[in-house]
Parts: sequence; structure tokens; C-alpha cells
Amino acid sequence: LEHCDDESTQNAMMEEIMQCVVPLTQDQYGNYVIQHVLQHGKPEERTSIIKQLAGQIVKMSQQKFASNVVEKCLSFGSPEERQILINEMLGTTDENEPLQAMMKDQFANYVVQKVLETCDDHNRELILSRIKVHLNALKRYTYGKHIVARVEKLIAAGEKGVSGSRRSLAEIEWLV
Repeated sequence: LEHCDDESTQNAMMEEIMQCVVPLTQDQYGNYVIQHVLQHGKPEERTSIIKQLAGQIVKMSQQKFASNVVEKCLSFGSPEERQILINEMLGTTDENEPLQAMMKDQFANYVVQKVLETCDDHNRELILSRIKVHLNALKRYTYGKHIVARVEKLIAAGEKGVSGSRRSLAEIEWLV
């Protein structure tokens, strides 16, 4: 992909890749191909990958190789695409199960951290309010501790004025 100068060959390769997104995402080597397309590909290729993974984000986040692809989807997807992924992770309004399971998982906890890093203030506050409910329980889980540390890092960054607005960081402090 990086060194192919022939457009017809490149198009044929992309067509083949797009037909195998899910298995490549889960493969120890194929996931790097999908990550490369997400980072360097055309917007329509990115959109196609994210659409193919939508509906499976929680499951993919809990897999070693696929979780890296989900993180790239969050980093390089459009705000609208990112919102689709976040909605899937949050579940229904009263349901915490997907997010809760992800926070405790050895791979998915990194996806939750990436969501906190890449989402807008509104979503960050919403996610943090969901995390708050489980904060003490998370401290007892090996991988949940990573989420607690990320929340604390967000608060510390806010105190230094590094990220976010003062108002939303004050709300984060209230949450914790």
C-alpha cells in the first residue's frame, strides 16, 4: 500500500482489503493493514471500515488485535463516525453493561481510554458520569485501575489548564 505506484493495482488491493475487513481486523498481521488504511486511506475507505465494524465494537474491543483497530477508528474517524462507536459502547440510556465490561477488560480498557482522549466535552462528561458509578469497583480490577488512572490524569491536566474547559473539568472533579 505504501509503495504501490500503480493506481489500478492499488484499487484492486483496496477492493480485496475492503471485502475482508472483519477477519483482517482480528488477525495478528492483518490488523496492521486495516490500521494503515484508517490512518492513511481515503475518507470513503475509512467510512467503509467503520461501517463494517459497527455493531461489533464492544466484541472487537475485547480482542487483542482488533482493539488496536477500534482505537484507530476513534482517532481517525469523523466526529459522526466516532459518535456511532461511542453510542455503541454506551449502550441504551439505562444500560451500562457494554461500557462496564469494557472498563474491566484487558484490551477494551484501552479503547475506553482512547474514547476519553478523542471525544468531545459532552461525551466525555457523559462517559465520566457512567464511570463514576463504578469507580470504587474499578479500583479492584487490574484493568479497571487503568481507567481510574486516566480519569485522574484528566483531572490533573485540567488543574494545570492543559485540556478542556474549566467548567467541564470542575464537573469531572465533582464526578470523582
